[in-house]
Amino acid sequence: MSPDPFTRIALSYLEVGETIPGAQVGRVIQSKCEEFPTGCQVIGKFGWRDFTIVKPGLNVPRVWPNIAKLEDLHGLPPSFALGALGMPGNTAYFGLVEVMKPVAGETLLVSSASGAIGSLVGQIGKIKGCRVIGLAGNDQKVNWLRNEIGFDVALNYKQILSIQDTLKDVAPEGIDCYFDNVGGEMLYNVMECMNNLGRIGQCGSMASYNESAADGKLYANSMTFRYKNLSLLGFNTSRWTDKWTDGINQIQQWILKGDLKVEETITTGFENTPQAFIDMLEGKNIGKQIVKV
Repeated sequence: MSPDPFTRIALSYLEVGETIPGAQVGRVIQSKCEEFPTGCQVIGKFGWRDFTIVKPGLNVPRVWPNIAKLEDLHGLPPSFALGALGMPGNTAYFGLVEVMKPVAGETLLVSSASGAIGSLVGQIGKIKGCRVIGLAGNDQKVNWLRNEIGFDVALNYKQILSIQDTLKDVAPEGIDCYFDNVGGEMLYNVMECMNNLGRIGQCGSMASYNESAADGKLYANSMTFRYKNLSLLGFNTSRWTDKWTDGINQIQQWILKGDLKVEETITTGFENTPQAFIDMLEGKNIGKQIVKV
């Protein structure tokens, strides 16, 4: 099962007794549907529950977020379908390759770089020939980014007094692409370090899930946008439903070739799902947070 950052938004409008949304890989234990026979593995947005009754819709694409059979993962763990070979993987792939369109030699900055999406973005950036800088929240994550998955530079942002000064030091020629997983003040500071015609892919807003406009925090500077000719591009994976398997297949090929490494933080027990969710929002995970039911 997959606790995801965007679930935090859903908690603000769910009523007591409603199922918290989330993806699952499960096994069919009883079926009256020939398309999904007993014993097969499926993936779908079933929510936080240990058993689910599903009536597959007719003429509905069998891709996220609808129920679908688990494809042949060529020996990779089924949990990868909730991460690198699922929605987070396609978010990283299409968000970088089709939205931001990095060019070899450019500098790519990734926030929340040790998470399920950010860790993939940085590695895909390296495959595409970029110089990659990652921001993470502790030294263990920084070491993992540098030494295990090949980021050129990794920084513990919690130990940085000035984000702008530090970025200008490690990227003196400026930043061309910023894959933004957090929003908030980090976005404001990164913008000041970007090159003319820089591209920002706005993927997540973890820094502002618990904030409001009344908090008085710094956000985007409209003058910087204009004078630097920046592009801020918001996206989510629903726009690539027709290309879903293309992204998954490409990522799978990179994993099998050894060009892309995947890390998971696995919590065991359905009853521990809330704590796994909290730990993920507090940044205690590396890679994809998974709950094994």
